[in-house]
Amino acid sequence: MSKPEIIGSSRSTYTRAVCMVCEEKAIDYVLTEKALHAPEIRAIHPFGKMPVLRHGDVELFESKAIVTWLDRSFPAPFVLPSEPRQAALTEQWVSLVNTRMDGTMVRTYLFAYIFPKTDDGTPDRKTIEAVTPALQQEIGLIDRAVTKGGYLAGDSFTFADVNLLPILFYLRNFPEARAAMGAAKALSSYYERATARPSFQNTIPPPPPAQQAKAS
Repeated sequence: MSKPEIIGSSRSTYTRAVCMVCEEKAIDYVLTEKALHAPEIRAIHPFGKMPVLRHGDVELFESKAIVTWLDRSFPAPFVLPSEPRQAALTEQWVSLVNTRMDGTMVRTYLFAYIFPKTDDGTPDRKTIEAVTPALQQEIGLIDRAVTKGGYLAGDSFTFADVNLLPILFYLRNFPEARAAMGAAKALSSYYERATARPSFQNTIPPPPPAQQAKAS
């Protein structure tokens, strides 16, 4: 069978998470850089969202579905645990990040900086100030979660961690999130350990355009 082809942008947190899984599992894969709603993406995802996967005659959309295919199609190490409790915890955290935290941290907080809807293109301070309490609350929740076992789903690295790390990578560049993460001791230690992994280092995206990099 041909190499798995991941189609999407390396700057996308979901695309990067899938690439990190390939790196963790030593899968020989191809990343095809395409913008959101590109024809190659729309050919697989009905709403043009990234990433999508093409692997032989298999085509998939949605990062969790793609990761499930990759994890079950290739040998260990596995990022989706088989032990019931750890498997459930992994699903729990993937769901929480995708349905709640992505909305707070990325779609609201980060977008208020990098894609502001202000007339002059400056960060949307009203939105940033309004969402900061929720941002701090969710960072605190992650901090408490990793205090006991060192990872989101117990004492080993799983897709729950992979799914979160690309978001934290961006958050630390912006002041309110950086301050909250710095004050969260367990989270700070967790981030330092997790981001030293080759899968994280090998998938660091290129810096954004200068006009999007300004955080303050």
